[in-house]
Amino acid sequence: MEDKWRRWVLITAVAPIAWGSTYVVTRHLLPPDVPLWGAVIRCLPAGLLVLLFARRLPRGSWWWRSLLLGVLNVGGFSVLIYIVGQRLPSSLAATLMSTSAACIMLFAWALLGQRPRVAAALGAAVGIAGVVLMLGVGAGSIDPWGIAASLGAMVASSFGFVLTSRWGQRVPALAMTSWQLLAGSVVLVPVALVVEGPPPQLTPEGFVGFAYVMLIGTAVAYAAWFAGLQRLPAAAVGLVGLLNPVTGVVLGVVLAGEAFGPPQVVGLALVLGGVVWGVLPHRRRVTRQESVPGRQSGEAPEPASRGGMKA
Repeated sequence: MEDKWRRWVLITAVAPIAWGSTYVVTRHLLPPDVPLWGAVIRCLPAGLLVLLFARRLPRGSWWWRSLLLGVLNVGGFSVLIYIVGQRLPSSLAATLMSTSAACIMLFAWALLGQRPRVAAALGAAVGIAGVVLMLGVGAGSIDPWGIAASLGAMVASSFGFVLTSRWGQRVPALAMTSWQLLAGSVVLVPVALVVEGPPPQLTPEGFVGFAYVMLIGTAVAYAAWFAGLQRLPAAAVGLVGLLNPVTGVVLGVVLAGEAFGPPQVVGLALVLGGVVWGVLPHRRRVTRQESVPGRQSGEAPEPASRGGMKA
């Protein structure tokens, strides 16, 4: 069971690492003035591609669930992030978004009955402190509307991820990924038309950049993230998400020559330590559950979040 836990943690980690890598690609290859169309170009083809592999359309309540989750996790999230990008320094925005690790824990407690463990809460606190130290929050002006949009994006996506965990236990991760990406993209198209006008004409560099963020930063990343939400407690998934800003900082140093001094070193260590501290104790607890009388040694324990109904 310990090996399975480690494997799903690593699979889930693909998502924040991929999302973190898109910062460098976006900065150097994609047009800077059309973030809403950028989200559509990124998510709509990715949703269609994943749907080709999933070969399954929503049924029954999953039509409105896909629309709601698509707005929370993709479309509405992109609109709010667009506002954030216009009003806040990126370091402050990333720091505020990192608090999603704690927000996911609270939503998981309320909706899934997954009470936060002390180790996970401490790991989230240490990891968020590491993000603050690594990025810094002192530069630039602070806009109240930007703060509100950033917190709205963080709460919306955290709520959407926990709802995905609650509703999606019996739905293939690829199918659920495609439905949310397509629904979120459809909602986003009219907003992009009103705010940014017609779709942009892409340069060769733009095609390469969008190919990367569409395939790796969206299709692969969302599929890995939703698969993790099906098999791991939401709190653990939220902690793994702290690898997002870490990846952005590391790639910025390696590929773009950005500054990396003692605060970044200490912050990086705190984030990684917080993630490991918050995730590993749960894995040990799951391992002990294998010795419960009446359960075969090779049988996986029933996760507390199965179906989102067990307290």
